[in-house]
Amino acid sequence: MKISIIITSCNCEKYISRAIRSCIEQSMKKEDYEIIVVDDGSTDHTLHILNSFGDWIKPIYLERNFGLPAACNVGIKRALSRFIVRVDADDFIHEDLLKVAYLYLSMNNDFGAVSCDYLLVDEKENVIRRVSSATEPIACGILFRKDHLIDIGLYDEEFLLSEDEDLRIRYSDKYSVINIPLPLYRYRMHQTNSTKDSKNVAFYKEKLKDKHKLN
Repeated sequence: MKISIIITSCNCEKYISRAIRSCIEQSMKKEDYEIIVVDDGSTDHTLHILNSFGDWIKPIYLERNFGLPAACNVGIKRALSRFIVRVDADDFIHEDLLKVAYLYLSMNNDFGAVSCDYLLVDEKENVIRRVSSATEPIACGILFRKDHLIDIGLYDEEFLLSEDEDLRIRYSDKYSVINIPLPLYRYRMHQTNSTKDSKNVAFYKEKLKDKHKLN
């Protein structure tokens, strides 16, 4: 087992199948990675959808909604591999993401993690634009070393938004994150993106600034 994919989902029945299928369709050998799906207290049809994938995935069902960072931490702790990559339930990935990222990171022991560029896509998966993860980083599509994530304390469960920025700041303080300029991740833009809530976004941005003494 080389890589553990962590997908967290809360009431994401509209997109979760696409995310899982993109992970199943990876060009890496199936025995070399696992797909852990943490259902964070969904009340829609997510349970039925996850059950339909059978042994392709390893589902974890939380009895209530704990929030994305807590759900991520549950998945990371259960992971069997030394490398971890997150995929959001409403996103999907290129078939070569695991193969390329693993090759890059496993052959460069001095690198702590490997990110990749991503494509912003709309509801119908039409490409809006390409984004460099080096200049506009996200937490998904990054291959982390699991022991490094544990070393920095995993996700801060108080950050229900901006959890990715907080993690990247703490991770980069100790370990290098190298970007591969290939658009291997697909970030879906839609009306229910958590970042659409401007009040919540502003609150956690301020919380992030206070924690890390940012200007």
